[in-house]
Amino acid sequence: RAMIGESFPEDGILGEEFGNVPGTSGYRWVLDPIDGTRAFIAGQPMWGTLIGLEHEGEPVLGVLDQPFLRERFTGSSGKSEMRNSAGVSPLVARTCERLADAVICTTHPMVHFGDRERKMYWRVERACRLSRYGGDCYAYGLVAMGFVDLVIETNLKRWDIAAIIPIVEGAGGIVTDWKGNRLGDGGNVIAAG
Repeated sequence: RAMIGESFPEDGILGEEFGNVPGTSGYRWVLDPIDGTRAFIAGQPMWGTLIGLEHEGEPVLGVLDQPFLRERFTGSSGKSEMRNSAGVSPLVARTCERLADAVICTTHPMVHFGDRERKMYWRVERACRLSRYGGDCYAYGLVAMGFVDLVIETNLKRWDIAAIIPIVEGAGGIVTDWKGNRLGDGGNVIAAG
């Protein structure tokens, strides 16, 4: 926050910690220092640092950094890439036309879903080939890499998703609410290749 404030003093900053600081430039940085706190505490590398940049409320840049794995996903201008020890590679979401062929992820349907949402999620999950729990932000990186076809989550905040949108969309995927609408400040989210 201090570095952003010094380098871009007219930009706003919204973060899970320390709230919202309005700006005057039309740009806003959206920060989540540790997305996937439970995974972080448990020593599982499914967490990450999320840095998003919005212009007039639309996500234009996203970074998902997983320092333990030394992986950094970025998305902007309709393109996504991953940097790791092997270098830089473009990200391309997998084409999956049927749920019967899909790999689906969610962080935790028992903790994060209400009864109605859980029933709807399980209906979709039962139609899929494979399901995995505990993905947190890293599951969205797996969508962009083409390993996962669908992530369904509930009750996300803007800092949970702003950085993810340009990464998944830059890889050819989509990110919407559960009704197929563009996301506002968060809520119930579907990301799909």
